[in-house]
Amino acid sequence: MIHLWVRAEQRDNESRVGLTPDGARALRDAGFRVTVEASPTRIIPDAAYAAAGCDMAPSYSWPEAPGEAIIFGLKELPDDDTPLTHRHIMFGHAYKGQPPGLRLLRRFSEGGGTLLDLEYLLDDDGRRVAAFGYWAGYAGAAVALKCWIAQQQGGIAGALTSYATSHHLLSELQSDLVSLGSHRPTALIIGALGRVGTGAADLCTAMGVATTRWDMAETASGGPFPEILAHDLFFNCILARPGTPVFVPRDTGKRPRKLSVIGDIACDPDSDFSPIKVYDRVTTWAAPARRVHDAPTLDVTAIDNLPSLLPLESSEDFAGQLLPCLLGLGDAANPVWSGAKTIFQDHLARLGAQEKTR
Repeated sequence: MIHLWVRAEQRDNESRVGLTPDGARALRDAGFRVTVEASPTRIIPDAAYAAAGCDMAPSYSWPEAPGEAIIFGLKELPDDDTPLTHRHIMFGHAYKGQPPGLRLLRRFSEGGGTLLDLEYLLDDDGRRVAAFGYWAGYAGAAVALKCWIAQQQGGIAGALTSYATSHHLLSELQSDLVSLGSHRPTALIIGALGRVGTGAADLCTAMGVATTRWDMAETASGGPFPEILAHDLFFNCILARPGTPVFVPRDTGKRPRKLSVIGDIACDPDSDFSPIKVYDRVTTWAAPARRVHDAPTLDVTAIDNLPSLLPLESSEDFAGQLLPCLLGLGDAANPVWSGAKTIFQDHLARLGAQEKTR
């Protein structure tokens, strides 16, 4: 019997979940044991999981879970030095050389556990089987638009809160835009054909924001890209990787431009391959905009859990994508899970080799 243990998220402003009660019921019907930790913040109430027949456990009790349990969460674990002994399904952010990711890999190495990273669950075509991308793009465009509205009012964007539905978010944005009159910004989206870019474009369309939509063909030249400076808003919707062009150089703030808000929805500022060079750390729910230049104004917003702005819709969408994959957890030959394990083992071996040479 596969035992899936859904942990309560411990990060601030994180109320999403990767398994709905209906999904838990489907797993139980397939012979799984499902344990769900009580959560004070999860968007779906504990009672709904209990009604689906899940075993309920105290919040944050996963370190004491049975050794065979597979611990399932979304965002990062508390950043300490505790060895990790279980198999974990989550977004680990451990494979791009970031210091927190390296610490996480060392914890798995010391405890003998395994990371099955949600970002590296791939189908036969190398495409992720489940992603929050659409809602990241949708929410990221909304936050960038909030930053632009605040600029028009002579300020900087204030603290964020989550919304019950996207309709509530759209209603608030529309009201704020109407208060400014008829003027609307323009936006350029890079990565417009992907999930993230599609979400950003849909939000812009709903708000009457004219968009220029670029993808690989438009960036194949490697730059520079003066068109970015000719738009009010710029959305980066592609992951940083070797060979990614620089879209926003370090001196952008000093150049003549219309650009006043950068929404780095991909949000990977500490990567060597980041295409946005005017900032070096993420922004937060409490302070979603970072002002990187004053005259003329240039703000960057880069939040790494954007879909939690719309936690119910994003959770239901992601959980629906992931459920068929979860149902295959018991198959040792399942290529999605075996592939994720191989990627983890390769990076663990690389880390060990690097540390031996020190």
